[in-house]
Amino acid sequence: MHAVVLVGGFGTRLRPLTYSIPKPLLPIAHVAMVERLMNSLALGGVTDAVLALGFKPEPFYAAFPNGMCGSVKVTYAVEDTPLDTAGAIGFAARVAGIDDTFVVANGDVLTDLDVASLIAFHRNHDGEGTISLTPVDDPSQFGIVETDASGKVLRFLEKPQVGETTSRNASAGTYVFEPSVLTRMPGDTKLSIERVVFPSMVEEGQLYAMATDDYWIDAGRPDTYIAANIHVAKLHDSAVHESAVIEEGVRIVDSVIGADVRIASGATIQHSVLLPGAVIQAGARVENSLVMGNVGSGASIKQCTVGTDGSVPPNLSATDAKFPSEDKTTA
Repeated sequence: MHAVVLVGGFGTRLRPLTYSIPKPLLPIAHVAMVERLMNSLALGGVTDAVLALGFKPEPFYAAFPNGMCGSVKVTYAVEDTPLDTAGAIGFAARVAGIDDTFVVANGDVLTDLDVASLIAFHRNHDGEGTISLTPVDDPSQFGIVETDASGKVLRFLEKPQVGETTSRNASAGTYVFEPSVLTRMPGDTKLSIERVVFPSMVEEGQLYAMATDDYWIDAGRPDTYIAANIHVAKLHDSAVHESAVIEEGVRIVDSVIGADVRIASGATIQHSVLLPGAVIQAGARVENSLVMGNVGSGASIKQCTVGTDGSVPPNLSATDAKFPSEDKTTA
C-alpha cells in the first residue's frame, strides 16, 4: 500500500531550529519525526511512501540514502511552487503512480492511531475517503468534523468560530482515499483539502470519519514539540542519549537530552529538549526551551529557542526569545 506524506511546510513555528534541519527530520526522543511516522504507517500495512516536498529535498535524500525509511520504500515529489494540501497530494500521488487505495499523513503529527483499523473502517463504509478524528479542547484551531451515527461526515468546518458547531472532533491528519479522489485534486494548481476538497466530498456523501481517543499531538510548535519528545522518551525510557556528556551537579527534570550534548556542572534543565550537539555551560538554567546551540555560563532562559548557530551570552536572562534573533529569508 502507498502513502503520501506531507512534509513540505516551512517549519516557521520552530525557527530557528528549522533553518538548519527540516521539521520532519527533527528528532522525537532521538529518532526523526518522519521516521516515527513511517514506522506507524508500516504497522498499518504501508510499504511505499512518497514524500510531498516543497523545498530543500537534499536533507531528505541524505537522511535516507538507500531509499528506505525503516521498512518503507521512500520516493520524492518536489513541487516547483507551493500547491497547498490538496495540490500537494494530487501532485505527489501522480509522481508515485498511485492507482489503488492509499493513505495520506501529515509529517508533523505524532499519534498512536492504529492505521490498519482506519483502513478497515474505510473499506467497510464504501466511501471515497475516510479521515481520522481526535477530540480537541479548542475547536477554533482545527478542522472540525460533524458525523452521523454511521460515521458519514455531515459537515467539515475549518477553524470554526464560537457557536458554529458543538463538535470537538478534529481532523487528525491521517486519511484513507480511493484513487478516484485524485480527480478532485489535479495536482497542478494550489488547492486546499480542508476548504475545498473535503466540503465537496461531504456534499456528495463520499466522506466518512473514524473517531478515536489515541494519543495525538501536532508537534510543529515549540511547546508541543517538547511535549511530544517527553511523552515518547517516557514510553521508551530514552530521555538521555548515551553519548551525552553530563558533569556532576547537573539537575535534569522532565527533559530530553540528545546525542553528543554537553552539560557543564551546576546546570539545570527543566521541561526542555537539548538537540544533538547542544552545549550548556556551567550554572546555566534552561526551562521550557529548545536548544541546538550554546547557552553561556550562568545564563537563564525560559520558553526560548536556540538554533544551531545560536549562542546565549553568559549571565543573560531571557524569556520568549530566539537565538539568533535576526530574520532569515530562507528555511
